[in-house]
Parts: sequence; C-alpha cells; structure tokens
Amino acid sequence: MRASEIIRRVVITQDAVSLIEKENKITFIVDVRATKKDIKKAVEELYNVKVVKVNTLITSLGEKKAYVKLSPETPASELAIKLGIF
Repeated sequence: MRASEIIRRVVITQDAVSLIEKENKITFIVDVRATKKDIKKAVEELYNVKVVKVNTLITSLGEKKAYVKLSPETPASELAIKLGIF
C-alpha cells in the first residue's frame, strides 16, 4: 500500500486544532487496513516529519482515525499550515 493511499484526509475540527496546539498531534482519517507502523511511515514519507507515536480508533462511521504525535523538533502547527488547516 502506497503512502498516498494510507492517508485519506486530515481532520479539521475544533478538537483536532486544539490537539495541534496543546499536544503536537495531527489527526488523519486513514485506510482501515493500515497498521500503526504503516501510518507512521506514510506520514513521515509524505510530510517529511518525525513521528513519535500513533494512536488509532474506528469512528462511529466506520472510518479509521489516527492521532499522530510529532517529535518536539517538528511542530504540528508548521505541518498544519502546510496542510491548510491554519
């Protein structure tokens, strides 16, 4: 599975924005079959950032949501600006 197939879209909600500011995390909707390792690799490859941790959950709509914590030297706010969130 290619990186562009794993990451479907970025989540832009009030909660997602507050995670960017407070915890250096960016939230994505990802392919349901993707593992945490796949997601980490895809985010690092696509956005050229260092990922510390990935948490996932399945939403009530059946989508897989990934909370991606970035390393301190790569602020999530910078990636958010590139992705057009801010």
